[in-house]
Amino acid sequence: MAHEVRFLLPRRALGKENIVIEVDQEGERLGTLKISKGAVVWYPGHKKLGFKMRWARFDQAMRAGTRGDFD
Repeated sequence: MAHEVRFLLPRRALGKENIVIEVDQEGERLGTLKISKGAVVWYPGHKKLGFKMRWARFDQAMRAGTRGDFD
């Protein structure tokens, strides 16, 4: 089950323009990750509404997980 990951990076320091990472699985859109100065947002599939986490909350969530929770 290979994933194809594509991303667009701005040519300057991250400002108002987000970093966008598109993740496909077997030719279908798994989701899109948008990274900004204030948060990360995961948009599953082709949905327009995403799941947003501010950086401090993202840090807490990653630290709270055990090694077995992540591949």
